[in-house]
Amino acid sequence: MQISIAMGSYNGAVYLPEQLDSIAAQTRLPDELIVCDDCSTDSTAAIVEEFARTAPMSVNLQINERNLGSTRNFERAIASCTGDVIAMCDQDDVWRSDKLQLIEAAFARAPLAGLVFSDAEIVDENLNSLDRRMWAERGFTRAKIRLFEVGRSLDVLIPGWTVTGATMAFRSRYKDLILPIPDEIPMIHDGWIALAIAAVADVILIAEPLVKYRQHGGQQVGAPLIEQQRPGPLQAIDAGLRRTTSYADLRLTLETLRQRLTAHQDSFDCRPAFLSLENYARHINARSNLRNGRLGRLPTIFREVMGLRYHRYSKGFSSALKDLVS
Repeated sequence: MQISIAMGSYNGAVYLPEQLDSIAAQTRLPDELIVCDDCSTDSTAAIVEEFARTAPMSVNLQINERNLGSTRNFERAIASCTGDVIAMCDQDDVWRSDKLQLIEAAFARAPLAGLVFSDAEIVDENLNSLDRRMWAERGFTRAKIRLFEVGRSLDVLIPGWTVTGATMAFRSRYKDLILPIPDEIPMIHDGWIALAIAAVADVILIAEPLVKYRQHGGQQVGAPLIEQQRPGPLQAIDAGLRRTTSYADLRLTLETLRQRLTAHQDSFDCRPAFLSLENYARHINARSNLRNGRLGRLPTIFREVMGLRYHRYSKGFSSALKDLVS
């Protein structure tokens, strides 16, 4: 099994050396490191070039002719990888030394798995622990973990905020499915990659923090404290998601994924995903078009309860009751 690392960089000189050192210290070294730099104006490119001179793996630095933005930059890095497995990598984190070793072992144990992702320890800019874990911050509860274990990862991933790119790795046979990363959906590259692969393959969880996920003022996404995250209109639908996701956003995500799967249905078995997407969309439409008044809503709510869609796509009876009385 050949392992590639896809890193996107942009003005990362402050923290990049520590990330590169953690890659070089892996107990299972990667076979190649692809770094796509998005027109940095600091010494990022020079740092990578210096690292490449003594690195214990092949290092390929590509500098964009113009600034592409984070998503397109990662897209280019992924497309350039030649390994059987591609591990995503941010420029400002630090990896645990056995990260790639555990990822390789997970794929070896599960030949049908398309994606592996782990938890992460959230740290400050100096790598001091903040006593926070990424799964907990993203509302990734034991109930959601159980859904992954019984093959319902697609239901969890549709809202798009569960998997952090820095913790994921996937088999390269899915590159054509995930690329190009769509512009129109309300999620960044990591959410789309996890969602698209989960539609056609198993997803494996590693319940250990294999990444020190650094918090600092210059990062694009970060991990805001739970109390700083605003609940959105679908807090019930997505069973704990603490970010705002509208009905329209979910419809767009479902349709975009359906179109992508349709284009690749000759390569992958997409039938279970099509059925799941249809049922998910039916539930969204039902909840977003409830009539005024409890009596008018009752038939739709009853139908969704009896079809088990409140239990599969929302929070069961509590969501049904919320729809009835709100």
